[in-house]
Amino acid sequence: MYVDSHCHLNFPDLKNDLAGVLERMRQNQVTHALLASVTMPSWPGLMEIVDATPNLWGSVGVHPDEEDTPEPEVAELVKLARHPKVVAIGETGLDYYRLSEPLDWQRERFRRHIRAAREAGLPLIIHTRNSAADTVRILAEEGAEEIGGVMHCFTETWDIAQQAIDLNFYISMSGIVTFKNAQVVHEVATNTPLERLLIETDSPYLAPVPHRGKLNDPAKVVHVAEKIADLKGLPVAQVAQQTSENFFKLFNKIKK
Repeated sequence: MYVDSHCHLNFPDLKNDLAGVLERMRQNQVTHALLASVTMPSWPGLMEIVDATPNLWGSVGVHPDEEDTPEPEVAELVKLARHPKVVAIGETGLDYYRLSEPLDWQRERFRRHIRAAREAGLPLIIHTRNSAADTVRILAEEGAEEIGGVMHCFTETWDIAQQAIDLNFYISMSGIVTFKNAQVVHEVATNTPLERLLIETDSPYLAPVPHRGKLNDPAKVVHVAEKIADLKGLPVAQVAQQTSENFFKLFNKIKK
């Protein structure tokens, strides 16, 4: 049994083939998937898919890359998080790769999401790129360890991973872990205790080897588990079982 802890099935390439996506998941024993929110205007469409599909779940939040988009207040996020199939706040965080300072608006948005997660009692889905020090600092300042969450599509160093784990966060590996030149990610996957790992596709992006460069979907999360098993010298069944258990432990609104 595998679980895709982060995907975007509401994006057009996957939404237009949703029946095929769900069938491929079934064939590869991918039993559940979590659809991560990126903007508030697109959130109702995400939830239409989630509400209509028993083994799909959702989050609510605004991606840090989204600059010109409606900003939710804490109260709105908390209200929407009461939906029975909303299991997390995010994806949220910081991204200094595409945008340049001043980014106070991005950091303030991040803080609002953390405050909403604490009030709602739901875990956070964190995106961080070229911003690891500030991401960890703000998580600590806002008391995020109270509710924890996941550092999704992790590409930072083992030192940052350790700091995140100390703050009650899981580390999620995407298809990047299968890339030959991703040595830093390999080190993190090797060193992170299996009890703190999740697996994801971030589909439709980042298809794992042997599908690199092609359209990604949740069925391909199997290759992420296989690579982690190889790096750790473990049976892939053990990685699949433990990462699935971790998923249900973290997103505990979901029933197995």
